[in-house]
Amino acid sequence: MILVAGSVNLDFVTRLPHLPAPGETVLGQTYRTAPGGKGANQAVACARAGAQTAFVGALGRDAFAEPLLASLQESGVQDRTVQVDAPTGAAFITVSEDGENSIAVAAGANALLAPKHLPDLSRVTHLLLQLEVALDTVQAFSAAAQAAGVQVMLNAAPAQALPVDLLKHVNLLLVNEGELETLVGAGELEAQLRRAQAAGPQTVVVTLGERGCLAVEGTELMRLPAHRVEVKDTTAAGDTFAGVLAAALAAGQPLRRALEQATVASALTCTREGAQPSIPWADETAAALAEYRKQSAETQVAHTAQETQA
Repeated sequence: MILVAGSVNLDFVTRLPHLPAPGETVLGQTYRTAPGGKGANQAVACARAGAQTAFVGALGRDAFAEPLLASLQESGVQDRTVQVDAPTGAAFITVSEDGENSIAVAAGANALLAPKHLPDLSRVTHLLLQLEVALDTVQAFSAAAQAAGVQVMLNAAPAQALPVDLLKHVNLLLVNEGELETLVGAGELEAQLRRAQAAGPQTVVVTLGERGCLAVEGTELMRLPAHRVEVKDTTAAGDTFAGVLAAALAAGQPLRRALEQATVASALTCTREGAQPSIPWADETAAALAEYRKQSAETQVAHTAQETQA
């Protein structure tokens, strides 16, 4: 079983002609609410990818908690949430016409998820964490999981500096380019990945948006192209990548195959609006994999031809 521990928020989403600059007001036509939060999104992505998944997070005793619990249940996620004396977390998301987003998060109950809330790990094989809850909690959960023989996967988002000891408890580190630079400083991508790897994780993956992803596993370096789609909304794309990657690895897939599935699922998320409503199911990802592999083969042929001509 995969245990996902992290944030759960109710998202308030509005589409705008462009993202506001500092001090600017931009008028949108309407807004909608949708279940979100990096932890809950990743749990939903795991479960929809076919993995047995449980989620632990903190919710308030308010009406906002109800649709969040319903979404987890509908996706097949086992509920390990706790109720605390704080408002349920909320995120305020603006989405531009070209699909880019800007997000402000009010942590609320998420800030009260504590080390004592870690559930029993006896049936857990993988623990997936992010950084939208207290860093002390992330560190305590990862240390307990490592001691129990559980594989620890950390999506180090949102970007922040991390204690040295935390990365020693992590088997797989997942970041985007900005998060990677926050952790190890600027530099060439492979060198950055190797510096992150030297801090503890055996495997480090960096997502590169429309340029795909790059990963190191032991001494091996692997680069995968993105899956080409028409982007509508990038919300939850990174969370989908993390959840599907965890599900594939927990199912025993080698890293390259797991990255392919995560890449395709993440791209499909970008073709739809919202966080959890946009996350694909396993059959949708499987159907798109053939086209992705065809795209990848064509890209490889083109690169080979260019190198030959050079």
